[in-house]
Amino acid sequence: MAGTLAIELAGEQVLLLPEKALYWPREKMLIIADIHFGKAASFRALGVPVPGGTTAANLRALDGLLARHAVREILFLGDFLHAKAAHAEATMTAIHGWRLARPALKLTVVRGNHDAHAGDPPARLAIDMVDEPLRHAPFAFCHHPDLLVSGYLMAGHVHPVYRLRAGWDSLLLPCFLVGEGRVVLPAFGAFTGGHPVLPEPGERLFVSSGDTVVEVPVKPHVAPA
Repeated sequence: MAGTLAIELAGEQVLLLPEKALYWPREKMLIIADIHFGKAASFRALGVPVPGGTTAANLRALDGLLARHAVREILFLGDFLHAKAAHAEATMTAIHGWRLARPALKLTVVRGNHDAHAGDPPARLAIDMVDEPLRHAPFAFCHHPDLLVSGYLMAGHVHPVYRLRAGWDSLLLPCFLVGEGRVVLPAFGAFTGGHPVLPEPGERLFVSSGDTVVEVPVKPHVAPA
């Protein structure tokens, strides 16, 4: 499919998607990191004047992926909800309406640090909530990328972005960090921000322009002695 990039992880073919997600064709599984539903509502609850509409934007983005890929399950790698304020009625009503229209779709959340503070979403959303790691050979699905687990680790948490430079110009783009034992996904949410990263030795880096995913050849970051 145009814009996607197929790579092999632990003997399995997966697709890196320009929409900042990963697709596992054999399992028809869409893997999402750090969607942070209700983050804007949480900021507004604290008196910070940020725009609304991020929940609707996240749901539209999910629908776009469901239209382009055969998906049996969406697996969220933590931080499904941003904070307790994410339980605001408008946010939950929007997600519930979306869920009711897709009753056969399996939804699973591997709890992240924000989920621990926000609490689980309401039971009416019919989401399986599990603690990390969630093992589904050959992968171990987590929120935190630094856990010691058996299996190839898939995680989020970092919200990785990479700064591309061309002369005086530069651009921050969401990226996937792919190593021998783990892959770190970019944050999916519409209001999440990003943390600039450099690949560790042995890691490859793939950036998304929003339309396509490409590998960026970069020198690995080596900490000073």
